[in-house]
Amino acid sequence: MTAESPTQTVRRLFPLLAEGKSAEAAALFADSVSFSVPHPPGIPWVPEVDSADGMRTFFELLRSHVRTKEFDLRQIIAEDDDVVLIGRMLSEVRKTGRDIDTAFALHTTVQHGRITRYHLYEDTYAVARACSDE
Repeated sequence: MTAESPTQTVRRLFPLLAEGKSAEAAALFADSVSFSVPHPPGIPWVPEVDSADGMRTFFELLRSHVRTKEFDLRQIIAEDDDVVLIGRMLSEVRKTGRDIDTAFALHTTVQHGRITRYHLYEDTYAVARACSDE
């Protein structure tokens, strides 16, 4: 039996998240995770994360604060253990009813069948505007 490729591992993440299966999604992550989601101050869905359990908390917080409307994965670039996903997301912030419409790049690394890096790059200005009460 052939081991799953890093790209296959990462691709399994999104259907689980779409189905609200945070624990199953977090099980794809290693015990130690390098996590980075740059964000404006006060964003309630981005905790400190350094583990698979922290990823579960992040996914649960994200789901409770943001509703995904569209997720368009446009390109996957893979080399060795690194998998970069490029796309566009449209999400609604539940508290304000405003949309976050942003291109994104997600840099992941998979080692020994588990995701060890989750670095998301998106339009933080769009996030801040959607979260603003003004």
